[in-house]
Amino acid sequence: MAFENFDANSIIIFLVGLLISTVMIYLVTFILGQRRSIKLAFFTAIIGSIVYGISYAILGNGFLSAILGGIAWLLALKTIYGMGWLKALIVAVIVWIITTAIGTLLPTAIGPL
Repeated sequence: MAFENFDANSIIIFLVGLLISTVMIYLVTFILGQRRSIKLAFFTAIIGSIVYGISYAILGNGFLSAILGGIAWLLALKTIYGMGWLKALIVAVIVWIITTAIGTLLPTAIGPL
């Protein structure tokens, strides 16, 4: 079953990732002139999680699923924020770079336990 490795640690990691993604989507779209609410950024982050989850569930963990999931998320971002493809791509790339950097630094931020 898909939920056999579902534990409290997974929930915490998901929620922290969702929080970081929400804040980054809000800040990047705000800077690029999309004056919307943090609630919309949260909704966009949830949609992104669902899109990637479906993509990986159907296609498995690989390059094709990442590409198709990314395109589907660009379509969602474009639709939700009413922006063009290029602006959606710019937002997605900036959000991805920042969240990757934070995800890399966050586990080491408190030092070894």
